[in-house]
Amino acid sequence: MSNDSLAVSQNPKPAFHQEDPLKVKEAAKFLGVSPQTVYLWVERKQIPHLRVMGRNIRFLKSDLEPFRASFKQEMENE
Repeated sequence: MSNDSLAVSQNPKPAFHQEDPLKVKEAAKFLGVSPQTVYLWVERKQIPHLRVMGRNIRFLKSDLEPFRASFKQEMENE
């Protein structure tokens, strides 16, 4: 076995970064709103979200960042 093939097999890093989904409370804190507001937005389909095992709601931070930016823009315009 050559050293080149050994070096490759010892580097298990994936080519992409997989982010951990946020729970409702974590998403609310990230957005600066209450969990009740997040649930309302989910019900109205106003916020990007994932359903896990039917009822559990999760959010990807990468989806929430543009949402937060547009949300803050709306708040500043009022």
